[in-house]
Amino acid sequence: MQIADLDGFRVHYRVDGDPEGPPVVFANSLGTDLRLWDKVIPLLPAGPRYIRYDKRGHGLTDATPQPYAMGTLVRDAEALLDHLGVRDALFVGLSIGGMIGQGLAVKRLDQVRALVISNSAAKIGVPAMWQERIETVNRDGIAALADAVMERWFGRAFRQTAELAAWRNMLIRQPVEGYAGCSAAISGTDFYTPTSGLRLPVLGIAGSEDGSTPPDLVRETTELVPGSRFALIRGAGHLPCVDQPEAYANVLTDFMRETGHI
Repeated sequence: MQIADLDGFRVHYRVDGDPEGPPVVFANSLGTDLRLWDKVIPLLPAGPRYIRYDKRGHGLTDATPQPYAMGTLVRDAEALLDHLGVRDALFVGLSIGGMIGQGLAVKRLDQVRALVISNSAAKIGVPAMWQERIETVNRDGIAALADAVMERWFGRAFRQTAELAAWRNMLIRQPVEGYAGCSAAISGTDFYTPTSGLRLPVLGIAGSEDGSTPPDLVRETTELVPGSRFALIRGAGHLPCVDQPEAYANVLTDFMRETGHI
């Protein structure tokens, strides 16, 4: 267990692979912790330094009072990478993690040399939807949303497996402050203009059965960046690194080769 103390804010992170290798940074989705990437990392090449972390209010990272701003979540990532001495990383962000990646790439091109926008977009949903979700969670807890979230997170086949219960438990055990706080950050974010100004290698990844960020939404954001490419993983939901880890690892490894990261 590794904890970075960032001026009194404690962030839980983990490093796998070669500690001297080129850095690959993973940022996970709303309602998950860094175990989101457990199936994918063993399938990736051995050379890079794989860094993953629990964002604010998730996993073992400190939860601060809601609401959060996207700028705060971007600064958290920035501060952690500075703490770890990371430059020229390939940043892999899923869902809200993809938004954090967009914001960090705009702000710190020295830290991000290539970006994966996975199951994410420049803008996700509308404020009224997020406000309703925040109110429900604050009133009734995350469990009130859990079954509907599972429908969006995973493809039909995965939802028939015993493993689904573990992911539901991960969701409902996140702090309410963190879930509602990050929901507010998503609600207030529209990166359409800043992302369209990015000039770096970008890969968009979507799941064909994603109920949160459908493939067309992910493709639209990916195509804001000239020269980007898009990959669709068939049968996958919002978390293709969980229900289709081999396909996800293959797409990511190909992108790492294309960008010279391995």
